[in-house]
Amino acid sequence: MTVRWTLTIDCVDAPGVARFWKEALGYVDAPPPTGFATWEEWFEAFEVPESERDDGASLVDPDGVLPQVTFLAVPEPKVAKNRVHLDLQVGGGRHRPADERRAAIAATVERLVAAGGTVLAEHEIAGSLDHVVVADPEGNELCVV
Repeated sequence: MTVRWTLTIDCVDAPGVARFWKEALGYVDAPPPTGFATWEEWFEAFEVPESERDDGASLVDPDGVLPQVTFLAVPEPKVAKNRVHLDLQVGGGRHRPADERRAAIAATVERLVAAGGTVLAEHEIAGSLDHVVVADPEGNELCVV
């Protein structure tokens, strides 16, 4: 039996980190729950204090196929390397010509840096770019492959 799951990323600035990942994944803001016209209406219905209304964010695949990604504000910053990370598979695989693969990876990395990301490392295999490690604005790693 499969289980529906959501990827949750802990961060200090949930809305800010969500903006980065929205750009990285091509996702959109999650709509309010069924029966509510806005998130504000949902907050009011469940008496969520004003101080807690920006402690999270949620993104969804616009096609409704891939898992939801949520962001939860926590008081402590990231302190160590991720044990789990996402690979953005944009290069097309090692069978693709190296120059085409490099161009696809570079274009995505450029877009992520413009969105607040930082390049941490570039890795080559047999003289060809294999992947680039990028950190989001709070240091959470992902690979552009």
